[in-house]
Amino acid sequence: MNLNQLVKIVISALEDVKASDIEVLDVTKMTTLFDRMVIASAVSTRQAKAIANNVHDKVKASGGMVYGTEGEGS
Repeated sequence: MNLNQLVKIVISALEDVKASDIEVLDVTKMTTLFDRMVIASAVSTRQAKAIANNVHDKVKASGGMVYGTEGEGS
């Protein structure tokens, strides 16, 4: 899976659970850890967890790797 395909899958997963203010940032010149950062807003903690779970599930279903999820406990 290439980077553009992954970004499309993530955006689609975010939109499925009605995330708002979705932004994709190209950070290749700022860090060597990753190339894109996707930021989105949720209206509640419940929605934020649903968004994170949906992104995780859609990426894995598409054959991508999910290495971890930050802030899962809170």
